[in-house]
Amino acid sequence: MGLLNASGIVAGYTSADEILKGLDFAVEEREIVCIIGPNGAGKSTLLKTIAGLLQPSHGAIMLRGRPLAGLAPREITRLGVAYVPQEHNVFPTMSVRENLEMGGYVDEAGTRARIGRVMERFPMLARKRQHAARTLSGGERQILAMAMALMVEPSVLLLDEPSAGLSPVAAEALFESIVDINRDGLAIALVEQNASEALAVAHRAYLLVDGRNSRTGPAAELAADSDIKRLFLGV
Repeated sequence: MGLLNASGIVAGYTSADEILKGLDFAVEEREIVCIIGPNGAGKSTLLKTIAGLLQPSHGAIMLRGRPLAGLAPREITRLGVAYVPQEHNVFPTMSVRENLEMGGYVDEAGTRARIGRVMERFPMLARKRQHAARTLSGGERQILAMAMALMVEPSVLLLDEPSAGLSPVAAEALFESIVDINRDGLAIALVEQNASEALAVAHRAYLLVDGRNSRTGPAAELAADSDIKRLFLGV
């Protein structure tokens, strides 16, 4: 039994609109898993379903053997799954510190110590602790959003398109932060349109097409595949 396992997942935004069509997915301890595929393949839907924002109509989702399907998002967060959406992932009018306090809502007693650890990891957040989140650059906001997720000390971090809209320099810095977080032992599931960068940092990868598993395997193996290079990596 791995860390996070989803099997036979059928889910969508209405009962008549099945985006995921019997999909299997897993994340092991200390692993980065990336999810690539064309628009509409179900990548973001998968993360939302794991996080409890969507309920699967069929299939099972397990975290260390404990069922997650049917639980409220707050309870799934308490159990160790932290989800960072692509958009609206910070409170723009609140300060950096206040955002971190909001991130620690599931364990208010430990918030102060956790803020200290997060600011030690991300010195930029410490320097800008009193700044409103809206004043941060795009890359800095994404770092803040990840830091907010780390406030719950999760077992697995779900990142939905973290590099979307970022400059190449900011995206590179963000991926370095993702690798650093993983080095400390946190498992990460990463949805990315920037497939080449995602495959470069991931251990394993899933290619989704039309809500189904098309390919899965070591990230380096998928990155070297000629069809994937042509269709998704622009090579």
